[in-house]
Amino acid sequence: MSDLPEYYFRVRENGAFVFRVDTENRQRRIDMDQIAVINIRNGQVKPQGERELSPGDMQAIEDWMSERMALLARRDIDDIHRAVDYLNTTTHWVQSKASDEDLENVTDALLLAMHDLRSVLVRKKADRLLAERDADDEDDA
Repeated sequence: MSDLPEYYFRVRENGAFVFRVDTENRQRRIDMDQIAVINIRNGQVKPQGERELSPGDMQAIEDWMSERMALLARRDIDDIHRAVDYLNTTTHWVQSKASDEDLENVTDALLLAMHDLRSVLVRKKADRLLAERDADDEDDA
């Protein structure tokens, strides 16, 4: 049981419940004492009840939050790469397998979603190019 971590993070939609893991008791059982609730979106850490978190507690929580945000960012990018694959698969399906009824069922929704995505991508690309050009102009000055 000594291999257990000192803290356990029960993941929830916006963060986690933080527990201190205790195996050093007479019954030699695992006790988990909730010490905090964290919100990953706003970085808020709320100690449980009247508890004060130690510097070690805060360090473990901050480390977990940092690792969790990095994991979620990797997942977001992976989801986008998957979306590109789905678009390619959808294109192949439209070209080779879809019936007229299938196409009637999905065409408008797909066209609107693709138009919306294209508009945002073009605007963001233009913003990046303008920012890059402005940065180059400042470097030349």
